[in-house]
Amino acid sequence: MLLYKQKKTQPAKGNRMLITITVLGSAGPIRFLVNEEDLVAAVIDTALKSYAREGRLPVLGTNLNDFLLYVPYGRSDALSPWETIGSQGTRNFMLCKKPQTEKMVVDEKSNLAIARKGGGSWKAWINKSFSLKISSH
Repeated sequence: MLLYKQKKTQPAKGNRMLITITVLGSAGPIRFLVNEEDLVAAVIDTALKSYAREGRLPVLGTNLNDFLLYVPYGRSDALSPWETIGSQGTRNFMLCKKPQTEKMVVDEKSNLAIARKGGGSWKAWINKSFSLKISSH
């Protein structure tokens, strides 16, 4: 008679490590376990999902191609998405949103200007909404 359940053994995928990712603009870091052989792209994806699951602000989105992962000490360039996370020799990372290109910024400003031209002010909208229209036939 067995008094305890035997745990299912899973094949070892390599060494696991606890990493800390600081998201730029967020209140605190995210910590989770990864395998040393995991790619940087997979770690970014896991970090974004964990961030969203916890309901943190600011809202980042889920597209991992919009983000870069940095080592806060030692390197000034972003990690390649194809590097393994264990090859860095550190467990602390920083997640930053990729800078927007000038064309995208100009397009957003022109769209904002178009929206403002048609919208007017909120006071005008309220006055228009509350105005009484009496129509006589």
